[in-house]
Amino acid sequence: MTWKAGRNILQLDQGVVMGILNVTPDSFSDGGRYLAVDQALCRARTMISEGAGIIDVGGESTRPGASPVTVSEELARTIPVVEGLRSEWDGPISIDTSKAAVAEQALAAGANIVNDVSGLRADEEMLGVCIKSDCGIVVMHMQGQPRTMQTDPSYGDVGVEVREFFEERYLSLTASGVEAERLVFDPGIGFGKNLNHNLSLLRRLEKLVVQGRPLLIGISRKSFLGKVLEDDSPDLREWPTVALTAASRMQGVLLHRVHSVRENCDALRVVEAVLTSDDEAQDFL
Repeated sequence: MTWKAGRNILQLDQGVVMGILNVTPDSFSDGGRYLAVDQALCRARTMISEGAGIIDVGGESTRPGASPVTVSEELARTIPVVEGLRSEWDGPISIDTSKAAVAEQALAAGANIVNDVSGLRADEEMLGVCIKSDCGIVVMHMQGQPRTMQTDPSYGDVGVEVREFFEERYLSLTASGVEAERLVFDPGIGFGKNLNHNLSLLRRLEKLVVQGRPLLIGISRKSFLGKVLEDDSPDLREWPTVALTAASRMQGVLLHRVHSVRENCDALRVVEAVLTSDDEAQDFL
């Protein structure tokens, strides 16, 4: 399976980790840690050394209740980091934004993936920016808006509705001129979904695949893990994240957006060893 992302063409014959690089003061897990460009680049280098295949740079928190950020502020946070990282690394760089102006400048600065939590719906100019570029595109499902999405999410059947959204987006985007091999779909765990919605989607990931395009899963340190564990400390969510990385890879998910790279890369490699092991067809009964 191939994902075309500008200067990079990813051959997805094994799982790939997308390392999260939040250059924000208020992200739920690591807000404020990488605001300075040198701090952000140091963190990116560490993630790459630990096995990250993609670095995802975000300048606006999308946690529930987060305050919106202006275009100028988001540009000031992200563009120097994208430029600095591109100057020293040839791998795929993703810009996590729903603003067309930010995406356009990030692509010009060296990014080659647009990761849009709105599924290219929040900004009417975003589709045009992506069409002009040859960037890869992550289309995420979200019910509502980040500030209010967790107030009272409701679905008839969350799996059916997410898949229908993916189908609509696939048909609309390809009809508009976006090459199918540039598309990846993210079910948006925690984005307008309660605990049961999240767990239901994670149980049925294989059924969300549209036209053979890859899924990206983002479950790293999210609050629903705390609800399962009945403990709200983000520090206790790391190993549950790794467990779900392994479980989702068993269902065929190839792209995993995480904070801690090494642990999740290790989980992917172990699962893939199991998936590719020779079946000796022994009768154990």
